[in-house]
Amino acid sequence: MKEEIRELLLAVERHEMTVDDAMLKLREEPFVDIGFANVDLHRKIRQGQAEVIYGAGKTAEQIEGIIRVMAEHGQNRVLVTRLDAEKAAQIKSDEPFVYYEQARIGLTGGMPEPDGIGTIVVATGGTSDIPVAEEAAVVAESYGNKVIRLYDVGVAGLHRLLKHTDELMQASVVIAIAGMEGALASVIGGLVDCPVIAVPTSVGYGAAFGGVTALLSMLNSCASGVSVVNIDNGFGAGYLASMINHKSPAVRP
Repeated sequence: MKEEIRELLLAVERHEMTVDDAMLKLREEPFVDIGFANVDLHRKIRQGQAEVIYGAGKTAEQIEGIIRVMAEHGQNRVLVTRLDAEKAAQIKSDEPFVYYEQARIGLTGGMPEPDGIGTIVVATGGTSDIPVAEEAAVVAESYGNKVIRLYDVGVAGLHRLLKHTDELMQASVVIAIAGMEGALASVIGGLVDCPVIAVPTSVGYGAAFGGVTALLSMLNSCASGVSVVNIDNGFGAGYLASMINHKSPAVRP
């Protein structure tokens, strides 16, 4: 049972909401057609998190329109990914809008307090991987996770990573982000007892093939417990890490 529906039922049990109000909430139109977009209003009920706006290719006015519709239906914290600084400066919303330039993320409603079961570590092979890492880190933080950043700890100087063994060993999830040959994910996967989410980046010279080399290397990792998301997909890694870090035993009827 999704947490949103459970909260509705608990609100009825506590007499904070009537049965009719709860039924109305569940019967609300699952999406709103605003011409240029169909805004998914039931995603939080289905998946635990509201729809995220992919900013690339959308105008500032279109992003504003989607944010407004979501706010009108009770979603005050809205995440906008792949948003450039020029477009971010044009966006107006009723809730404070904060732009994280390195992550290319806009956020309304502010950061929540961490409520995950542990800590997410975000590690990069090099400084050039930081933009993707910041996307992952800010997404994870926006979903209520404590995040530790370990940047520029790649295999070209392995002692830099080993200095942070304690943080790695205590993590509930590690996001390993690297371009070039993508070896960082395998090294971390061989050190920790938690899930490792590998993110290949498009950083590297010609034979890196825009991240394909790192992607294939990570997919062929000999370390158990390593999963891989798409090239430069910091958002997907941060989202998945948050799901793992919030996983609780299933509620049985």
